[in-house]
Amino acid sequence: MRLILLGCPGAGKGTQAKMLCERYGAAHIATGDLFRAEIAAQTELGKKVESYLKAGTLVPDAIVIDVVAKRLEESREGWLLDGFPRTLEQAQALDRWLEKTGQRVNRVLSLRMDENAIVERITARRSCPNCGEVYNLRAKPPRVEGKCDKCGTALVQRSDDQEHTVRKRLMVYEDLTRPLVAYYRSEHIFNEIDGNKPMQQVTAALTAVIDEDRTAKLGVRGRAER
Repeated sequence: MRLILLGCPGAGKGTQAKMLCERYGAAHIATGDLFRAEIAAQTELGKKVESYLKAGTLVPDAIVIDVVAKRLEESREGWLLDGFPRTLEQAQALDRWLEKTGQRVNRVLSLRMDENAIVERITARRSCPNCGEVYNLRAKPPRVEGKCDKCGTALVQRSDDQEHTVRKRLMVYEDLTRPLVAYYRSEHIFNEIDGNKPMQQVTAALTAVIDEDRTAKLGVRGRAER
């Protein structure tokens, strides 16, 4: 299983990616997690990434690809890329690397969501500044209003969860990913999933697509063995 899961901020792709990887035994690969691991280990790649992050600049595509490629090499049994690639250039660079190593993306899955629904979901987030627990006033409210269930600390709304910031992030995402989605539609097997539905229904839609692929492959393998 070699999948790419796309989705704008707040679409729930991180949650869905974790559940899919647990279900199918694939490696969950998210660039943010990879960056933190490389920095913590103080590898050469990690030092390069850290220097860009400290300077407040974007990590160059070549370095991002190097970090991702290192993890892909370790995950030959199957992987799911969560939120990467983010640009057309990254997608093309990833395809070139995969071709060199005899691999190919099986399918690209994209979570589609209404902008107002995303804004409503993200602006309802509240975080605990002490233990890091995250709540949602609509979907997962704290037992006591404004207080963390775990440690009792007053909850806060992060600056990047405020409406004007969320809408700006969505505009940036749309500008970057419009050509990326067009590329994957034309070059790969691409499915768009309605992310506005309840989480369990989104998971069911994603697994239905993946299970269809796996069934088809087993059928081809069975015919080849006869």
